[in-house]
Amino acid sequence: MKLSTRGEYGLRAMFDLAQHYGEGPIPIKSVAERQDISEHYLEQLIAVLRKAGLVKSVRGAQGGYILSRDPEEITVGDIIRVLEGPIAPVDCLNAGEGEGCERAETCVTRDIWEKVRDSISDVLDSFTLADMVAKASKMQQNDKYYMYYI
Repeated sequence: MKLSTRGEYGLRAMFDLAQHYGEGPIPIKSVAERQDISEHYLEQLIAVLRKAGLVKSVRGAQGGYILSRDPEEITVGDIIRVLEGPIAPVDCLNAGEGEGCERAETCVTRDIWEKVRDSISDVLDSFTLADMVAKASKMQQNDKYYMYYI
């Protein structure tokens, strides 16, 4: 399974909003600049995330976007599923499609693909945006202790 830029950039944008959680609405332009993402592309991703209920938009001069829930309540899996679709390495595991597969009952590989899907889901669902913010904060703290010489 390989994620597209939708998942990668969308997660970075959500991480950015989580870093600024509680500061009020964040302009999309600021997120795009900090995360080095095209503003136009980011607008498309944010629209999908807003429709899914993960972010809220605030209109006006001081408008922008905010997370719809606390960063501790939004998992990486939530974001990836919204932007990438179901987490399944093969199509027959997607909801509703497995019943239509003639080989579902006798497929030897199906069990393997289910375990792969479940493992990926377990990992993605085990990390929240708050975990990512804490990790970034720790990384920034560690960078302060390095001395660079030229």
